Amino acid sequence: MRVAQLTDAALHWREDGPQEGPAVVFANSLGTDLRLWDAVVERLPRHLRLIRYDMRGHGLSSCPPGPYSIDTLAGDALALLDHAGVETCVFVGLSIGGMIGQALAVRAPERISALVLSNTAAKMGEPQMWQDRIATIEADGIAALTDMILERWFAPGFLQTEAHLPWRHMLERTPQAGYVACCQAIAGADLSATSQSLTQPVLGIAGSEDGASPPALVEATLELIADARFTLIEDTGHLPCVEAPDAYAGALTDFLKELGHV
Repeated sequence: MRVAQLTDAALHWREDGPQEGPAVVFANSLGTDLRLWDAVVERLPRHLRLIRYDMRGHGLSSCPPGPYSIDTLAGDALALLDHAGVETCVFVGLSIGGMIGQALAVRAPERISALVLSNTAAKMGEPQMWQDRIATIEADGIAALTDMILERWFAPGFLQTEAHLPWRHMLERTPQAGYVACCQAIAGADLSATSQSLTQPVLGIAGSEDGASPPALVEATLELIADARFTLIEDTGHLPCVEAPDAYAGALTDFLKELGHV
């Protein structure tokens, strides 16, 4: 187990593959932790240096008082790159992780050679929606919203199997303060003006049944970015890396090959 002690947070992180390999860094979504990427990582080429971490307020990372901002979370990611000695990487972010990736690539473009924006957007929902979610959680806990969230996360077929249960438990065990603080970060973020300045190669990934960031929302963000490409993974929801890891890893590997990263 590894922990990177940053200025005001401690991030739990993990790496697989050789330290000298080309780096790929993964950022998790709201209500998950670095295990989100387990099935994808095991399907990627072995010579890559694959780094995953729990964003602050999630998993085994510390939970400093909120509210957070996307800029704060991007600063965490940049500090982790410094801690791990990563000069440049392909950054893969899902949902809020994709918002972190957008902000990081603008803030430190020399450190991010390419981006994978998965099930994300420059702006996700309206502030009032997030405030309503926060109010419900503060009154009744995350479990009060579990069913609604899982319906957005997963396609109906997957949700009817026992395979979804670990993700239900992961969501409900997310520190409430960290979840709320990250909701506040999303509520306060509109990256449209800055993301349109991105010049790195970008791959967008969406799930056809995603109720949190529908394909049209992902595509609208990609349209802001010159030469961004789009991949749709059928019969998956907000977490296609969980529901269809073969398809997800295949799309990511193809992108890395095009970049000369594989």
